[in-house]
Amino acid sequence: MRPGRRREQLLVVSFSGLLLCISCKTDISYDTLKTGLLPVIEPDYSGVTIPPNIAPMNFYIKEEGSLFKVIASSGTSEYQIRINSRNGIVRFPVRKWKKLLANSHGSKLKIQICSITDAGKNMSEYEPLYMHVSGEPIDPYLTYRLIHPGYYSWSDIKIVQRSIESFEEKPLIENRIMEKNCANCHSFNSNRADRFMIHIRGSLGGTYFVEDGTITRTDPKIDEMPGGATYPSWHPGGEYVAFSSNQVRQSFYSQPGMNIEVFDLVSSLILYDRKENEIISITGNDTTRYLQTFPSWSPDGRYLYFCRAQQVINSTSPELEQILNTHYDLARKSFDPENRSFGETEVVFNASEIKKSASFPRISPDGKYLVFTLHDYGTFPIWHREADLYLLDLQKGTTEKMNINSEETESYHTWSVNGRWLVFSSKRIDGRSARPFFAYVDSDGNQGKEFVMPQKDPKLYDRMLLSFNIPEFVTGKIKLNPRDFAGASRQEPLKAGSGNPPGTGPARAKPDVSPEENKRPIHE
Repeated sequence: MRPGRRREQLLVVSFSGLLLCISCKTDISYDTLKTGLLPVIEPDYSGVTIPPNIAPMNFYIKEEGSLFKVIASSGTSEYQIRINSRNGIVRFPVRKWKKLLANSHGSKLKIQICSITDAGKNMSEYEPLYMHVSGEPIDPYLTYRLIHPGYYSWSDIKIVQRSIESFEEKPLIENRIMEKNCANCHSFNSNRADRFMIHIRGSLGGTYFVEDGTITRTDPKIDEMPGGATYPSWHPGGEYVAFSSNQVRQSFYSQPGMNIEVFDLVSSLILYDRKENEIISITGNDTTRYLQTFPSWSPDGRYLYFCRAQQVINSTSPELEQILNTHYDLARKSFDPENRSFGETEVVFNASEIKKSASFPRISPDGKYLVFTLHDYGTFPIWHREADLYLLDLQKGTTEKMNINSEETESYHTWSVNGRWLVFSSKRIDGRSARPFFAYVDSDGNQGKEFVMPQKDPKLYDRMLLSFNIPEFVTGKIKLNPRDFAGASRQEPLKAGSGNPPGTGPARAKPDVSPEENKRPIHE
């Protein structure tokens, strides 16, 4: 080929490349390669469905390049955000990002990425990324516990509230100013910021109820209970809270790939009547001994869902075979709030029949769907890599594995107040620490691609060891702070009384356990 001819072709390629990569256009002419590939970014936000009120979806580009040019454009207007990055980190200005979302409701936003390499001579154009912008908002806040992903450490625990719409984060509980007590439960009444509870274990122990800015320290444990009150679920009316009362133990594996097993020696369900300050046992007429745990109310308050397993563990040091043969089914009881009475137990999903175990039932606000965690055995899925989320259609009675799962652990999950968004804990990023992921769920139960909660620094999850534990949606900003709870810890706990007839109570044939052993907290 003649030299002049070759130079002419290169000029044509360069010019056409600029046309193809018009969103990365500059005043400098580059030889542009259209790769035909999607760029690799972290977190992976390609193809996700996002709410219209989400914080900027910052990410970093894992491709070769000395300069990256990024254009985010609206699917319904000509509005664009242009960003140049030399280190591959892409951070969208908050105001511009909100305008971009406002122009993309019910549509897609497009992200075009080009990289410049080889001493600034060549430009690579990647296939555009798209994010689907739902017209349905997510709850504006998320509350979670930050804790080291260890087995027995609670020296540094925080419960924090994070704005999902921005990157603002504020502490709610800091155990360093509460004598390093363990803060291990928090629960909200219908996602409300002005009605919730936090459980503290240790010298300042108690269940701290918050209502309209007032904190009341309570002690809901009565003598008949086998353990403390844990795994709370608020009745929609706010008058009652269902708990399980558990004696929990942990054992360690000797084989590689399996770290720890957490299991119940005894567990039963109780109802706390907040108005009367009474504990009522939720019992049945079964002659079989059951472990009962993870209570969860239906949105109309007419049913209490929970998990139950036949009790095969009969000592404080059970054989591994007993733990492996403990399988929890999903069940429910009807509830009459007028006389605080429950109906007979109905099995909703028979997990034991397929040699599986169910945990954490959560019903969508419209009452149509129940999401639960399914794993091989036992009661504590956060250490089970095989744990996945399943969707039970309560109207059709069908169950399916959700498409938002990974090869690592999926566990604790809750619904947004409008029932269109699910938050869940996943260890898929590093196999060790739980991170909060969001997923869109439409009225027919279809799920959009999940995504991790965005951070101002998109590399935060790469270096942060803490787990985001028990993520809970909240519809407003909580006005209390750690000092408020430290002040409430000086209250004398309001001791609950028994609302059970004489001779009845929540205890179930408990193994012989010393009082000191029963105080051991479990965190992860």
